[in-house]
Amino acid sequence: MLSQIPFSNLFLYPPSLGLFLLVIAVVCALWSHKRIAVVFSIMGLGWILLWSLPITSLYLGSKLERRYTYEEAARAPRADVIVVLGGNTQANRANWFEPYNRATAFDRIDRATALYFAGRAPKILLSGGALEGKVSEAQIMARILRQRGVPESALILENNSRYTYQNAQFSDQLMQSAQLKRALLVTSALHMPRALATFIKRGIDTMPASSAPQITLPEDVELNPWLPQIRSLEASRTIIKEYLGLLGYWLRGWV
Repeated sequence: MLSQIPFSNLFLYPPSLGLFLLVIAVVCALWSHKRIAVVFSIMGLGWILLWSLPITSLYLGSKLERRYTYEEAARAPRADVIVVLGGNTQANRANWFEPYNRATAFDRIDRATALYFAGRAPKILLSGGALEGKVSEAQIMARILRQRGVPESALILENNSRYTYQNAQFSDQLMQSAQLKRALLVTSALHMPRALATFIKRGIDTMPASSAPQITLPEDVELNPWLPQIRSLEASRTIIKEYLGLLGYWLRGWV
C-alpha cells in the first residue's frame, strides 16, 4: 500500500513534491538547462498552489465523498453484520476546513454505535491490525464499543489486516465462518468508494454506511474557495492517496 512506503509518502503531500520539483529546477539551472528549469519551477509552484486552493479539495474530495448518499442510522438498510474498518481521517474532525473539535467530531466508532443501537445489524465486525505495538485497532475499537454498552457477544474482532484489501479478505473469512451474509460497511466517506469496491470485488454482499462527508464549506466560517488556505494542503494528502489507491487497486484487480 502506498502509505506504507516512506518514499511514496513524500509525494502524497503537495509541498513535498513541489519542493522536489523546485530542486530539480535548480539543478537544471546550474547545468545551464534554463528552459527545463523554468518548466520544473512552474510545475512545482503550480502543484502547491493547486492543492492550497479549497476549491480543489472541495471538487476532487467531494467526487469521492458524494458517490454514496449519507443516511441517518435509523434509515440505513438492515444487514447481518456491521463491518467497521480501522483508521482515522483528518483527526475525525467534522469538517476539514475547521479546527478539530471533539464536541463535533464524528468518527467510525460513532457511526457503528448509532447503527447498532438503531437495530441495523446484531453483530459488529471490527477490522484492523496493530499499526505498531501489540494492540490492534480492532481491540481499541472493541474497548470503546463495550464502554458504550455494546455487549461482548455482539463483537467480532479481525486483528491482522494492515490495509483495505486485507480488511476485505480477512473480514470475508470471518463472515463465512459465522455464516454472516450481508454487511453494512463503515468507513469514512472519502474512503468508501475504494473500500466498497474492494469488498464487492471479493464477493461480499456489502452496502455502504459511511460517516458523514467531511469536505464541505463551513457554514459559520468565511472561506473563499479560490484563495489559498493551509487546511486545503492538510486535506490534500488523503485525497491524493485515495485517488492513487483506486488506481493501484484497479491495476491489481482488487476493485
